[in-house]
Amino acid sequence: MFSIEAIMSTNLVTVPPSATLAEARTLMQSNGIHHLPVTEDGDIVGLVTITTVLAATDSFLRDDRNRIHANEIIVGDVMVKDVATVDVNASLRQAALFLEKHQIGCLPVIEDNNLVGIITETDFVAVAINLLEQIESTEPYDDDFDDLDVA
Repeated sequence: MFSIEAIMSTNLVTVPPSATLAEARTLMQSNGIHHLPVTEDGDIVGLVTITTVLAATDSFLRDDRNRIHANEIIVGDVMVKDVATVDVNASLRQAALFLEKHQIGCLPVIEDNNLVGIITETDFVAVAINLLEQIESTEPYDDDFDDLDVA
């Protein structure tokens, strides 16, 4: 069966709390990610998400003279500080239930108090697809469904 370690992302992109929101946004865009752990001396001290970036960034509709720019906002001032994490040895089911119950998009993965990975809702969708494909491959083929118009 799947483990957290088997599906978590380990190629971590992190940012220090002293970085600007513009720097965090650029890292997210260039790496195609929505969750950015904030680390200091190797320890996770916060989390910045695409939602955090959008909420903290001033509207482009505001007059430019009065607009707060992302390069003026420090990550440490807007990051989520009370970050839920999961131990690398925890049950994958428990992690999924936690994400669902608390309606969060990711869990940084910790091993011996060190950040070793991150698991996101996208990782769980990939697991679900894999399981569905396995189930479908063991079911007998039924050609009654060939006429369905599925968009």
